Amino acid sequence: MNQDFSIIQLVIGANWVVQIVVCILLFVSVQSWAAIFSKHFALKKVHTLNDEFERDFWSGKSLNELFASAVQNSKSAGPMERIFASGMREFQKLRERKISDSTQLMEGARRAMRASVQREMDSIESSLSLLASVGSVSPYVGLFGTVWGIMHAFTGLAQLQQVTLAKVAPGIAEALITTAIGLFAAIPAVLAYNRFARDIDRVSNKLETFIEEFSNILQRNVGSQGTPTNAN
Repeated sequence: MNQDFSIIQLVIGANWVVQIVVCILLFVSVQSWAAIFSKHFALKKVHTLNDEFERDFWSGKSLNELFASAVQNSKSAGPMERIFASGMREFQKLRERKISDSTQLMEGARRAMRASVQREMDSIESSLSLLASVGSVSPYVGLFGTVWGIMHAFTGLAQLQQVTLAKVAPGIAEALITTAIGLFAAIPAVLAYNRFARDIDRVSNKLETFIEEFSNILQRNVGSQGTPTNAN
């Protein structure tokens, strides 16, 4: 009646297969939380850098000035600024090749920005697959540990002539602990994945909108002056 049913004691007294399952679940839980914190701060930085560049873009600075700043700060620039730089770079390269057709100029700039968006989104979406895997697989891994533990417990009870609740409870509790740890690993991963997926969708929509707005500005400048000079 005085048996210790704390989680640590249950794990220590469990079958070795159950202990391995617990170790695996704890390991992926740590990895999941590390990915959650890393992605949280990364997305926060992305939002901050995009907002800063958007303010500069619509402040009335010339496109050439913005491009020079983007090239100079390429390592610390945000996704939107790098997309802008890729579009301007391709636009200027085509102009240097004496291409004056506005359609070719705009298609080249758009292709460069689309490719840049894809690279940026691939980077932003990193670690999401880990959270998705942890959220979907961990409960089943925990369930496997529970099933194995219960099988082991009943196998041991079969050798006893008299079975009481006091003898059954420890084995069942040791087995169920893996299900609890599996849910402990899965629930935060699922919640974080859904939250980050929504944030990333908003970032993607914002970048797509910027491409359209910037393309319109380039189109107006090309049609009126031949050389883009100002974001307004």
